[in-house]
Amino acid sequence: MTQELLTSIEGAAGKLSLNRPKALHSLTLDMCHAMSAALSEWAQDDAVQAVILDHAEGRGFCAGGDINLLRESALNDGGVSGRKFFHDEYQLNHQMFTYEKPIVAFMDGITMGGGVGISQPCKYRVATENTRFAMPETGIGLFPDVGGGWYLSRLGGRLGQFLALTGARLDGAECLWTGLATHYLPSEKLEEAKARIAEHPDRIAGILGELSAPTPEARIAGNADRIAKHFASDRYEDILASLDADESDWAAKERGTLGTKSPQTCKVALRQLAESEKLSDFADNMAMEYRIASRVLTRPDFAEGVRAVIVEKSHDPKWDPATPEGVSDELIDQIFAPLPADQEWKPL
Repeated sequence: MTQELLTSIEGAAGKLSLNRPKALHSLTLDMCHAMSAALSEWAQDDAVQAVILDHAEGRGFCAGGDINLLRESALNDGGVSGRKFFHDEYQLNHQMFTYEKPIVAFMDGITMGGGVGISQPCKYRVATENTRFAMPETGIGLFPDVGGGWYLSRLGGRLGQFLALTGARLDGAECLWTGLATHYLPSEKLEEAKARIAEHPDRIAGILGELSAPTPEARIAGNADRIAKHFASDRYEDILASLDADESDWAAKERGTLGTKSPQTCKVALRQLAESEKLSDFADNMAMEYRIASRVLTRPDFAEGVRAVIVEKSHDPKWDPATPEGVSDELIDQIFAPLPADQEWKPL
């Protein structure tokens, strides 16, 4: 059995390397626990002054969480093991968000779902020409979790709502433009960057600045005005109506994309981002997302979405409710309601 997470200390930096190449380094519960344990240990170790987070090989940085485990849990154990996974993964997300030493995430590849959850809390987030960033959860009936509510709601220009609803994939230049990445480096410079950071952890910003490349044009910048206009409302039906009323190819394409997504998830995401934007503590955001996760996990859309998109790859999900109008405010209220006190999420 290969180690799914490689940990080492190089110079003055602790290094976490995700190592599940066949699964694009998707996170298992064991990987979350191992990352958390290493971070806890290094927090107490004065010799470790910074942390480097990367992936071992292949085209994934981290393609998400253990979706198969979550689906099996939804189908077979009433969501018990799935809730455990979310609970502990969210503890890791919060631990990283509040970590006192700088963490540098090298998002050199597919960065989705759980990969967003472990890269966005980092002080330094390095994108490359290989970066493919997305929160594609509306396509599988989940929701943009792992802190997605916090990060996406703070992008401005309704970009977060657009990304949450459509699952649009951003390249490295777009990540830098939106602020999801702090630096853009050519991938051939990454090893030099890591070696120099390990040697001079007090100079991370300068090192990344020196090795940065001129960034290609960010395609999303050209659509920013359209996104701000059409995705302005927190009411999903308003967004759909706005796109329907626009005869441009862009609007038709985005409207077509939304037509394939779970209406329940889209409404959850809009409420989630609206609520998250008002919060001042990341822990409160994670408690809210855990409430949502513990409920949408066992609702029909998640198992169905994973079947259609990931298991059978038939891309024909039958959503329930099938239409935005069918997703009542009462249902959304239930998904967001507090849990019994002994079941609420708490930080490590």
